[in-house]
Amino acid sequence: MTDTMSYKDAGVDVDAGNRAVELMKTHVKSTFRPGVLGNIGGFGGFFQLDIKKYREPVLVSGTDGVGTKLKIAFAMDKHDTVGIDCVAMCVNDILVHGAEPLFFLDYVALGKLIPEKVAEIVKGVAEGCRQAGCALIGGETAEMPGLYDEEEYDLAGFAVGVVDKANLIDGSRIREGDVVIGLTSSGLHSNGYSLARKVLLEKAGYSLTKYIEELGKTLGEEMLLPTRIYVKTVRELAHLEIRGMAHITGGGLVENLPRILPEGLEFEIHKGAWEVPPIFHIIQKAGNVEDEEMYRTFNMGIGYVIVAPENQANDILNVINNKNNNNGGLSEDTKAMIIGRVTAGKGGVVFCRHSSSVF
Repeated sequence: MTDTMSYKDAGVDVDAGNRAVELMKTHVKSTFRPGVLGNIGGFGGFFQLDIKKYREPVLVSGTDGVGTKLKIAFAMDKHDTVGIDCVAMCVNDILVHGAEPLFFLDYVALGKLIPEKVAEIVKGVAEGCRQAGCALIGGETAEMPGLYDEEEYDLAGFAVGVVDKANLIDGSRIREGDVVIGLTSSGLHSNGYSLARKVLLEKAGYSLTKYIEELGKTLGEEMLLPTRIYVKTVRELAHLEIRGMAHITGGGLVENLPRILPEGLEFEIHKGAWEVPPIFHIIQKAGNVEDEEMYRTFNMGIGYVIVAPENQANDILNVINNKNNNNGGLSEDTKAMIIGRVTAGKGGVVFCRHSSSVF
């Protein structure tokens, strides 16, 4: 008699998958907002669009992952924050177009499905959704033995938002003389980790458990700081004129700002207008990385940019900075400052170094 085989013998545990769904249900339900229909576990997620709220609704979508930051989560066996990163990378992207994030879906692929680990990952996704005000209405957990090592996984997400066509922001209204306002990042966010890991862990030989005085925490804790979600902050500015916005991800200021720039204009960015967080100085020194490479790989302390007419700048700064100071519900660590101007030019970003007092 030949031995019988099952899906579990091949490395896929369906019962573990079902248990993971049960463990994540509470986290998922905590994100529900008006518009969500049904519950998790169906073939699709349902969301009813409030067409009375929007005269000409335009749906804006975005998808992204967490990248090699996951390697840090694996090494530290800490999985409850990378979900925030996943949400942030998606919702911040659609936010630049003026869209209100409505719902989110996640995708987790694992070498071995451990229900408690999946629940921790989804716990982070749910926290990110709550910060963004969007609902987690579905997703997929895929066990893939042989494709991923047992302790590894990949995480990706997909966000959908809505904006009235008249309020769509695409950078086309940007004009010479507009000011560039930077919003501070929480650190590395979710980009540049291949270089950061190569420099810090391989070349410099740092341990993730090493306490670094300049950071006030261990290197691992710093590298796992979640990407900042700017939704609540930016939506407080709906009554003001904003002509363009950019999420500063891979490519840094150098490559992300030109994506919203009309022809014949360029960005003049003033180094020294903001404080670059210590982690970037540590990476640059440890790897002997040139300035140009740093600014085209990392956010360098600016995670989000708003471009507005000069006469709107003070109002924008006051809303963001005063709200934070008064605990008005925004990210308490987010600060805003003028970091540059829009000038006539051949396109791209030009860095200069002089006092922000010129503004």
